Amino acid sequence: MHHEADGKAMNTTGDDPQPAAGRGGKPAEGRGELRIYLGSAAGAGKTFAMLCEGRRRQERGTDVVIAYVETHGRRHTAEQATGLEVIPRARLPYRDTFFEEMDLDAVLARRPEIALVDEFAHSNVPGSRNAKRWQDVEDLLEAGIDVISTVNIQHLESLNDVVEKITGVPQRETVPDAVVRAADQVELVDMTPEALRRRMAHGNIYPAEKIDAALTHYFRAGNLTALRELALLWLADKVDEGLQRYRTAHGIHDTWEARERVVVALTGGPEGDTLIRRAARVAARSSGGDLLALHVTKPDGLTGADPAALARQRRLTESLGGSYHQVVGDNVPDALLTFARAENATQLVLGASRRKWLTSLLTGPGVSMRTIRDSGDIDVHIVTHSLMGRGRGLPRVRGGLPLRRRLAGYALAVVLAPLLTMLLATLRHELNLTSDVLAFLVAVIAVALVGGFVPAVLEAVAGSLLLNFYFTPPLHKFTIAEANNALALGVFVAVGLVVSSVVDDAARRTKQAARASAESEMLVTTAGSVLRGQQALPAVLDRVREAFGMESVTLLERRTGQPGMPRSPAGGWSQVATSGSPPVGRPEDADVEVPVTDGLVLALHGRTLPATDRRVLGAFAAYAVVALEQQRLMAEAQAARPIAEADRMRTALLAAVSHDLRTPLASAKAAVTSLRSVDVQWAAEDHDELLATADESLDKLARLVDNLLDMSRLQAGALAVFPRPADLAEIVARSLDDLGPVGRTVIVDIPDDLPEVSVDPAILERVIANLTANALRYSPDQTPPVLTGSALSDRVELRVIDRGPGIPEPDRDRMFVPFQRLGDTDNTTGVGLGLALSRGLTEAMGGTLEPEDTPGGGLTMTLSLPAQPSQPAQPGTRVTDEHDTVMG
Repeated sequence: MHHEADGKAMNTTGDDPQPAAGRGGKPAEGRGELRIYLGSAAGAGKTFAMLCEGRRRQERGTDVVIAYVETHGRRHTAEQATGLEVIPRARLPYRDTFFEEMDLDAVLARRPEIALVDEFAHSNVPGSRNAKRWQDVEDLLEAGIDVISTVNIQHLESLNDVVEKITGVPQRETVPDAVVRAADQVELVDMTPEALRRRMAHGNIYPAEKIDAALTHYFRAGNLTALRELALLWLADKVDEGLQRYRTAHGIHDTWEARERVVVALTGGPEGDTLIRRAARVAARSSGGDLLALHVTKPDGLTGADPAALARQRRLTESLGGSYHQVVGDNVPDALLTFARAENATQLVLGASRRKWLTSLLTGPGVSMRTIRDSGDIDVHIVTHSLMGRGRGLPRVRGGLPLRRRLAGYALAVVLAPLLTMLLATLRHELNLTSDVLAFLVAVIAVALVGGFVPAVLEAVAGSLLLNFYFTPPLHKFTIAEANNALALGVFVAVGLVVSSVVDDAARRTKQAARASAESEMLVTTAGSVLRGQQALPAVLDRVREAFGMESVTLLERRTGQPGMPRSPAGGWSQVATSGSPPVGRPEDADVEVPVTDGLVLALHGRTLPATDRRVLGAFAAYAVVALEQQRLMAEAQAARPIAEADRMRTALLAAVSHDLRTPLASAKAAVTSLRSVDVQWAAEDHDELLATADESLDKLARLVDNLLDMSRLQAGALAVFPRPADLAEIVARSLDDLGPVGRTVIVDIPDDLPEVSVDPAILERVIANLTANALRYSPDQTPPVLTGSALSDRVELRVIDRGPGIPEPDRDRMFVPFQRLGDTDNTTGVGLGLALSRGLTEAMGGTLEPEDTPGGGLTMTLSLPAQPSQPAQPGTRVTDEHDTVMG
């Protein structure tokens, strides 16, 4: 338990990495190890835990430095940094001031054994070596330096939208999940919502003036509970990945009940929906339980698999949060249990048999009973349903003649020949040799139907010998006196062999047909995944791994001499995509390799495959190539979309400004031409009026061009924003000056004690000027617009209030669309960019712009901006807070 955090640290791996000896002696060779402290919210104690670990390592003789730590004014956290060497921060120029960042070059030059780096998801100031701090950490790790860092769950890229839905606050600083998952250790600094709220109330997280707002908004108990659950579940997934790697590396096949995993077996029958829902309820009883639906493509001998039903059941499984899998197996119980053990499943859900009692009596135990018999420590649930016992009365003849059938054939041959001989011997005086031969021929056919070719051949040979010894004169000798009897015995043996061969061939062809059907069904399902295009390549590789029982499947590509391609560390081969572990780095390291093109190879690790499986594998390889091309085409289309948007924007600009650019140009041109005319002598008043007209027209033209350029930059995502602390009242004053002489009154009511805002002053001036000009345009002459300011939590709000006609609520979204002028009937009042540009510029600074009704009539534009943290900063010091985006 960390004292400052009142929380518990939960480690996902084993003991700490062993430090190298000696100050500054971290070897250059080898990659450093990364340890990350993960928290569910601000104030959980991540930085405190990181500093405690740094002090503990230092006491053991390890060379530890603070590369970058933010204490956020918390006394207990600052105390833990005492005694640790601090690398001075780099001061970088940024918009006429200086900001502080981690000095990556200084840390690399110092080369400690361990570097403490706070705020893993932080965005660096433009001009830094890397855009993100986690990229700085990568450089430290590549240099062989161990790093201990911190991150909050809301900064993980995959959870960004989920956190925004829970808290209502978007997170601008994110880090890819793969980067955090790749860490050698991830330790959760956990705290209950109640304890975290108590810390907030005691002033251990935010200053006193922010406590009430924080407890009311972001730090509500429900929000903190949801964030804590997200952190626990995310960490549980990472722990599970490590567990699976350990089990694979050590060849462990027994079930470890670390987490409930429920496998539901589907046959494609109508009872599948019932089984899936029942299995989902079983998985839901354990928090974090997994649901896996499995279909073995080998038919169960009673009903065929309906592709439409399987597709519907797959969608149902995925809608319940589960995953769908498909494997090929001759023995359904073995395939089910092999898959369940490979996935470390704890429970298996099967449907009660649809076979009738006669079928069960003739064919022996069904799939469910054989599965229960061999399940071991996996719990098996047999779920009743309305269709049990209503299958076909007799089984279809299945091909392949499994071992049980062949053994039964041998047993029947051994028993049937002596019994038939004894029976025919008692009827010697009533039957002749022809009847005896036909009786033995029936026995041969019966053995062939039960056991196949070899037992039938043995039965035919034994029958011919018995007929010769007991029923062909001379009796009890292996000689034949009459040629007719010899011919009868020869025909008997020939017919027996032919019948046995036909029966065995039919069984083999039935088996081949069943396999071909299973293969085609699997290929059709995979083709559907490719056509749908969503995660098509991973779906194909997952299907190959599951269908052929491989440990890993990797698509390798040779990328030599191609500019812009990633480095290929394994002999010129790079991994395009992989499923399972461990991935294969080179084709020669694979158990099975399938060349796809000159530069692509599908490499499988796990076992060798027969030729028949390689044929199907070639089809899967072709699917993988199609999926790869589809994935790359989608990436190219995604990259081309901004270009297309820019083209559409240019077209709209040209169509919209054809008149608006011409009008001020024409006015300025006419005024200048008149002034230069030598034919007219202008009076002083007329001369000044013409100059004023030219000046006003050129000002309009400049503002129009500025708006157009800024809108283009916003659309292209290339607008540079440089936030810094600024006084809102001063910005408002400069904005009104920029409007020039408007001949109208604007009332400004901004409190003197209003906190500073963290904005780009030049951009905010443009926004306020646009909003004020819009309010002046629609306000009645006797009711001037009003600008008021107020502070709320960590936000500052500026309201621009007018008493004009207002805007109906259904039209408020359209008012922010470029080139829209609600209520305008001509093209002389501008291209309609003011409000669209104002919202875009505001959001670029981290603010919001929303319209509201003015009480009594009119429109109020509410401009919400991030407030500058109240803690004083030294000149040139960048004041940051890793939680500046979490206050709602």
